[in-house]
Amino acid sequence: MAARMAAPRPIAAIVLAAGKGTRMKSATHKVLHPVAGRPMIEHLLASLAELSPARTVVVVGEGREQLESALAGRAEFAVQAPQLGTGHAVQQAEAALAGFAGDVLVLYGDVPFVRADTMRRLIERLHAPDAPAAVVLGFEPEDPLHYGRIIAEGGRIAWMVEYKDADERERASRLCNSGLLAARGEALFALLGKVGNDNAQGEYYLPDVVNVAIAEGGVCAVVVTDGPDEVAGINSRGELAAAEARWQAARRIEAMAGGATLVAPETVFFAWDTRLGRDVTVEPNVVFGPGVSVADGATIHAFCHLEGAEVGEGVSVGPFARLRPGTRLAAGSRVGNFVEIKNAVLGEGAKANHLTYLGDATVGAGANIGAGTITCNYDGYFKHQTTIGPRAFIGSNSALIAPVSIGADAIVAAGSAVSRDVADGELRMVRAEQLVKPGWADRFHDAMKRKKADGKR
Repeated sequence: MAARMAAPRPIAAIVLAAGKGTRMKSATHKVLHPVAGRPMIEHLLASLAELSPARTVVVVGEGREQLESALAGRAEFAVQAPQLGTGHAVQQAEAALAGFAGDVLVLYGDVPFVRADTMRRLIERLHAPDAPAAVVLGFEPEDPLHYGRIIAEGGRIAWMVEYKDADERERASRLCNSGLLAARGEALFALLGKVGNDNAQGEYYLPDVVNVAIAEGGVCAVVVTDGPDEVAGINSRGELAAAEARWQAARRIEAMAGGATLVAPETVFFAWDTRLGRDVTVEPNVVFGPGVSVADGATIHAFCHLEGAEVGEGVSVGPFARLRPGTRLAAGSRVGNFVEIKNAVLGEGAKANHLTYLGDATVGAGANIGAGTITCNYDGYFKHQTTIGPRAFIGSNSALIAPVSIGADAIVAAGSAVSRDVADGELRMVRAEQLVKPGWADRFHDAMKRKKADGKR
């Protein structure tokens, strides 16, 4: 009978986020600063979620209240105070993981783009036949700078050293330590208990668990990422901007590979969850905020901003249009220049081509919204709905004062301020009667010209 495969061990993650983030110079916790419209720690947790961790412990320090609020119900928390190094930080999670029998991943909240596949590689290497005590994620940057070094051969680590404690021979190694590692939970904290702080910083370094394990005759291994940007940390506004630029560049390539046309790719900015169909065209200077989906064949013209919007098949948006959260544009509809839509539905084939605001509204199929039309949805206290029926025609410069309903095939004459419902097929004209005074303008101009000639004001 074939031997049974061992059941996979549960995984716990320890996410370090106790740093003060002083270089960010912000009241917002460092790991809550967004990349592509999503807090950096949320990028990391999304990748981690693909491994279905049994436990997630976030080590917090200054600004802990912000993280506890943002991650409530999704993580446990351990407090590091005072902050005596990365090894000391991981030790703070020991009580939370007491009795945990599984594998532990140590991650960093400010290193947000570690891929799920990379995390899996660390866990898989942990269970290789040589049974390493710990597996470290290494990388080989173009410039090793002041990163800690890994001295290894054939994937096995001989020793590790922080840059400040390294000699010239050790600094010549190009294999650097990302700080991320995997270890068996039952061994990790025992090793940490043997780590000292006799170093240049007087801190307890997490990588020293590797040196302790090796000194005791154990094996430790390194897995090398094929993309150094994957382990780039974010500690300042400049590094945040650089991370955003890298993310956007990769996302633009992905969008075009998926069948979208970006006329000027470097001017288009995506959010973390933007979804584009095939044969979508995006013109220059378009910004996608979170929550946008664009169906096949749609065109987003230049200088548009979209957030929380659903754009249907074959829709045309812009130029210079703004779609706000709750916008839904059905197939074949059109939103033109200087149109703003919020929490509104534009039915199939409906058009709002110029200078229009539609808020808290439902516009029926085939309806036409004239230039300068607005839905007056807010009375100073509450928002109200406007309903415009199929094939209705709203003349230019009309104000629809909600709550109000315009019937199917109805016409609202240009310049009307409509505050009562309009029935199907009805014409509604709400204007003051025009006053005509023949010759008045001529007499006015003659009088003013005489005053000007006399030097009077």
